[in-house]
Amino acid sequence: MSAETIQLAQTVTKPRPDRTEAEEAVRTLLSYFGEDPTREGLVDTPKRFVDAFAEFLGGYTQNPTDILGRTFEEVDGYDDIVLMKNIRLESHCEHHIVPIIGEAHVAYLPSDRVVGISKIARVVDAFAHRLVSQETLTEQIADAIDYALKPRGVAVLIDAQHYCISTRGVHKPDVACVTQKMTGAFKDDPQMEERFFRLIQGQR
Repeated sequence: MSAETIQLAQTVTKPRPDRTEAEEAVRTLLSYFGEDPTREGLVDTPKRFVDAFAEFLGGYTQNPTDILGRTFEEVDGYDDIVLMKNIRLESHCEHHIVPIIGEAHVAYLPSDRVVGISKIARVVDAFAHRLVSQETLTEQIADAIDYALKPRGVAVLIDAQHYCISTRGVHKPDVACVTQKMTGAFKDDPQMEERFFRLIQGQR
């Protein structure tokens, strides 16, 4: 995967409407569902809605390759697993635009460089704060780290609840969706894959 592909994954390529058009679209939706957009409680709702989704979908303005751009080679020979676990994940599914809430566990095996640990969490957010499926999100996080760091392996596991399942449709609460992507040593070496899962569970 190229840097451009990672940057542009799931980004909007058509000209964007302006703020006024976005707020007017919200008023149209309110009217469609039988509300009066001019009543006191809803007068400012279009503005608040657009503000909220600008935050929810802020990943479109971030370039994951830039986030991972600064790496460090002075690691005193460290070549074992680097794991960030229990990363809070907040996203929105591309099918119904409702929340996906859960945790991401991300690990890599350094080759000759590492990245600041906060950058891993930021990359998760950059991809999660877009309209996306959990399967695609898992792939994107792994591919971005693999491309930027050239590690000996990457492991990504996401465990999340989808509100399109719990609050609509089949109405099944407390159902978790688990997806994973393994590359390099994590994919080829069963013992390394097992270590990843043990570390997630707090075992050594």
